[in-house]
Amino acid sequence: MEKFSQLQSILDGMKHDIEKFYDKEQNAAGTRLRKELNNLRKLAADIRKDIQELRTKRKTGA
Repeated sequence: MEKFSQLQSILDGMKHDIEKFYDKEQNAAGTRLRKELNNLRKLAADIRKDIQELRTKRKTGA
């Protein structure tokens, strides 16, 4: 569940930059958003991997 907390934390942190980029048209906020989206993608891949490993363990009964 720790990774899901990290996921939520990243999303919450992005809200301010989303508003700056779309509402105030600050391009630097867009750069920060792209960086955070990349971090989000990496974390999501880790979560996917963990889920797959757990499913495999449960399937084999280990």
